[in-house]
Amino acid sequence: MARPRRSRLRPPRGGREQAAAAAVACAVLWLLAKIAVTTWHATVRVWPLLALFAIVGLGYAAWRLVRAVRARRVRAQMLARLRITLAQFDVMDDQAFEFALRDLLIRDGWRARQVGRQGDQAADVIGEDRRRGRIVVQAKHTTVAGKVGSSVMYQVKGTAGPVHGADIAVVVTNGSFTRDAKAWGERHQVYWVDRDRLRRWAEYGTPLQDLLRLPSRPAPRTAFRRAA
Repeated sequence: MARPRRSRLRPPRGGREQAAAAAVACAVLWLLAKIAVTTWHATVRVWPLLALFAIVGLGYAAWRLVRAVRARRVRAQMLARLRITLAQFDVMDDQAFEFALRDLLIRDGWRARQVGRQGDQAADVIGEDRRRGRIVVQAKHTTVAGKVGSSVMYQVKGTAGPVHGADIAVVVTNGSFTRDAKAWGERHQVYWVDRDRLRRWAEYGTPLQDLLRLPSRPAPRTAFRRAA
């Protein structure tokens, strides 16, 4: 079966064809020149408007940036003076308690965020510090007479390192801990903050790292995994 022949453009032949090709080329060049001139005139006419829009856009972006920087500075100053009394803690709900602990960590120099939700695997607040590593805080908001038992300590120990990659695990309550919970936590490096320590941390302003004498260098995370 014969292959179809491909059509090829042939150069103009003869004087008439060459003249026609030259005329077409001149017409194309004239059209391009006219488009360029029209575009230039249109740009010159709308240039002041475009410049105005650019100035307004840059001014708005600068205003937003200055506003955000000022808001962060004000928040940092407020957090630096943050003091929360036990009476204020007692009337909070669980989520407000978690956010309050996050703000206290930020006040103490940690980069902290609230992560508590259903299925949080014993982590309500997670903080980061360049010298001390990662801290996981389990918040237990309760009544004044409420006590946190050893089961909470077991759960925090089992998830702090393997699940959250924590170097430090802390359980905080506005109530108290049972004697067994305190003893177990001290043996297995799960720090605890009861009502008395919470007052010293939140109301008196003692940084958490000083209150609990947290190590400057993070402990090996494998210790959590081996214990778990």
